[in-house]
Amino acid sequence: MDDLTKGPMGTDMYFVDVEDPNTGETFQTLSISRTPAMLMSFAANKFTEGASNYFSDNFGLGTVDWRMLLLLARTPGVTSAEAASTIGVDKGTVSRSVSRLTKSELIKLGELHANGRSRGLTLSPTGRALHDKILQAATVQNNFLMKGFDPDEVAVFCDFLQRFTQNLNELIEQGNSAS
Repeated sequence: MDDLTKGPMGTDMYFVDVEDPNTGETFQTLSISRTPAMLMSFAANKFTEGASNYFSDNFGLGTVDWRMLLLLARTPGVTSAEAASTIGVDKGTVSRSVSRLTKSELIKLGELHANGRSRGLTLSPTGRALHDKILQAATVQNNFLMKGFDPDEVAVFCDFLQRFTQNLNELIEQGNSAS
């Protein structure tokens, strides 16, 4: 990996000086308000917790279940392994979601693929109806979260997040994830 400490941003913008209460010594640590990865992590944790409670209370689903319904609406026939990779969770989490959604008759399992292990997944009519119902609520939430942003800012924000995610994927592939 390139030494990014010498790049245009260096490292100073990410640090804040703090005082050790035991020794009075000043040292540096990451600034929560100026480190994009920290801000993303904290925002994602709050969002996931809030969404999890909302989807559970209102629809009897977890956030991974909702993400699966959304993914299957966009990509019918996706396998569990592909779903895990796309939504960024481990295969076990997807497998548990698939089990719940299948038992609830919200998704259908396709024929066994040639590899003898995987099946394509699709929404059932009931799953599609629930997807459509949740989509309305999710749209209201997204509009609320983007309150105060104009459409151009939302587009730039999405572009930033996509590039951030690409960089994160590269970092993980290189084995340098600090998460």
